[in-house]
Amino acid sequence: MHDLPVHDLIVIGGGIHGAAVAQAASENGLSVLVLEQYSQPGMATSSKSSKLIHGGLRYLESGQFRLVRECLEERRYLLETYPDLVRLVPFHIPVYTHTSRRPWLIRLGLSLYSLFSHKGFRSIRRAQWPQLDGLKTAGLQNVFQYYDAQTDDKKLTQRIMETAISQGAKCITGAHFESATCSDDGCEVHYRYEDQNHIASCKLLINCAGPWVNEVLDRIQPHPTQRDMELVLGTHIVVPGQLERGMYYLEAPQDKRAVFVMPWKDNTLIGTTESRATEPYNPAPPDADIEYLLTVYNHYFNRQLIRSNVLDAFAGLRVLPASSGHAFSRPRDTIIHHDNTPHPKVFSLYGGKLTAHRATARQLLRVITPYL
Repeated sequence: MHDLPVHDLIVIGGGIHGAAVAQAASENGLSVLVLEQYSQPGMATSSKSSKLIHGGLRYLESGQFRLVRECLEERRYLLETYPDLVRLVPFHIPVYTHTSRRPWLIRLGLSLYSLFSHKGFRSIRRAQWPQLDGLKTAGLQNVFQYYDAQTDDKKLTQRIMETAISQGAKCITGAHFESATCSDDGCEVHYRYEDQNHIASCKLLINCAGPWVNEVLDRIQPHPTQRDMELVLGTHIVVPGQLERGMYYLEAPQDKRAVFVMPWKDNTLIGTTESRATEPYNPAPPDADIEYLLTVYNHYFNRQLIRSNVLDAFAGLRVLPASSGHAFSRPRDTIIHHDNTPHPKVFSLYGGKLTAHRATARQLLRVITPYL
């Protein structure tokens, strides 16, 4: 390699996981360089989530108990560490005669969730139903209330990156990863910044590129192995109107998926969808997804919305393991992938949850430490 300062880690991608890795590594005394293609951290996938810091109540149904417990532990940490960015919000689950999950099943799930979260739940009395932001009451059998947290995902990502920088990490925004060549000595990374070519060296290369994870691997010599993955598009819409009672966790009448209706910056945010995508760059919210979300809202609330009521729509991409099953029911565990060689130099993150970013970063450090 050229005679360059050698970083312990070069991290490709300044989203929530890239920021978390930089923060955890710099906290442990490692020298870190983050290369982020956009003008600020957290501008792509990490700014297009459902803004939730939660354990994933629905993951209990598929037996992902470890993930739920981990996420709820992380929720407690984030509430304590970033009280200005992460706050508890009441969630409401209405159960109608047509709802597929019966009240006893939801009560059982919430009981288990409460054991993990140390935060109780209750049933809303029938006399209070008319106060639930115009929720339709015809056929309504029960309304459960529990607590989870909401955040500004982009601001949280940027705060974590700021912490990493204060601990000695370096983050270059507007830096476009071009290629890397790895050997037993480490990796030489080529990137473009301000219309000039630059080179940096590292002991290990950490691929936190999200939807671009395999595209990054394609540009590394010798070629590391890749995981088969699928890009899943999640659309959200913003509509006028303020919710006074918190969030609503709804079962979509079209396909029984979970859809959230939540307060967001003096308006209402509705999401998300799950449809397959092939293009990682600037995904546009499909019209069909927007209509899907409007249909869910109109099914449950007296105030009816039409397409012209949509103030904004955005779409983000999740990385899920390739499978023939429906995206909604697949595991959400993060995969840390590297070649099965004595001295791997490239480590890639596939998937990941906003809530579990710190736990994922700590797990990655445990994996890479023997190779440093």
